[in-house]
Amino acid sequence: MSNDQIISFLRNAITARLELFGSPNENAFRLFNGFFEGFTNLVIDIYASTIVIHNYANPPEQLATLLTIICQYLTKEFPWLQSIILKTRNSNDLAAKNGIIFLGEKPNNRIREHKVWYSIDLLLNRDTSFYLDTYNLRAWILDNLANKSVLNTFAYTGSLGVAAKASGASQVIHLDLNRKFLNVAKTSYTLNGFPINKSDFLAGDFWTQISHFKRIGKTFDAVIVDPPFFAITNKGKVDLVNESYRIINKVRPLINNDGYLIVVNNALFVSGADYFSSLEKLCMDGYLSIETLIPVPENFIGYEQTKVNSPLVDPSPFNHSTKIVVLKVRRKAIII
Repeated sequence: MSNDQIISFLRNAITARLELFGSPNENAFRLFNGFFEGFTNLVIDIYASTIVIHNYANPPEQLATLLTIICQYLTKEFPWLQSIILKTRNSNDLAAKNGIIFLGEKPNNRIREHKVWYSIDLLLNRDTSFYLDTYNLRAWILDNLANKSVLNTFAYTGSLGVAAKASGASQVIHLDLNRKFLNVAKTSYTLNGFPINKSDFLAGDFWTQISHFKRIGKTFDAVIVDPPFFAITNKGKVDLVNESYRIINKVRPLINNDGYLIVVNNALFVSGADYFSSLEKLCMDGYLSIETLIPVPENFIGYEQTKVNSPLVDPSPFNHSTKIVVLKVRRKAIII
């Protein structure tokens, strides 16, 4: 494929997203999804006035000339652009995987979405510290969790819990293994003027902390579960391909009657039909029900007029391999 063809795909993607461009100090969305929009080695995100280019080529050096051309094109297209970060997925260098400033100045450290500010650290990890595919989930949380107690597990940098706090939730507890990530969530609280209670930011193992909550009888009106597709500690294993039900069953006892269990499964090779079937089986006892499926935003995937490729695995009834579902919980009545 020629560089001119790739630039043409990129130009079409940008044209389809023109209505998304608001303030260059606040935007956050996927600008080009090469997996669907024509060139699978390239994904481009925009965070305020910083653009992040994800190079998936192997070896990555084969895109050297193209990346220079793309940067020239983007800086001409967006004169307000402050910086460009390049993340090289298949590099042997951790710094290159986490990202280097390819062009310009210090990257932006915050964005605003649905009128809520979020702290970001675009060089923190291989991803960008803020997941664009859960845009609609944050909107749902803002609309539905006011006055509710919320546990945000696998919180990472806390965006889903920050949305819950912004909704007017009565309490939000963030749980993640890495305190460094939780510090980003605290900065988001500061940006929005939310008070910070240290006890609401728990750095610890998911399996251990959930068991602790069970022992002390702590329950919540909503529990958010957005884990990595695979992770293992000496306390337990997360395997969203083969054992996604284990996490759901683990947290279900913590949820109050008529409460919500919000689950994200990002296992690429699990079809939507198979995952939905597994949820239906969990609902057969009558104590869980499927409240709603939340789609990934269209810009994250690509539009009908920009899509060139099909997904590797059919995600339907979801619209993307990031499968987001809200479950309603019913608890057995306690007779005194």
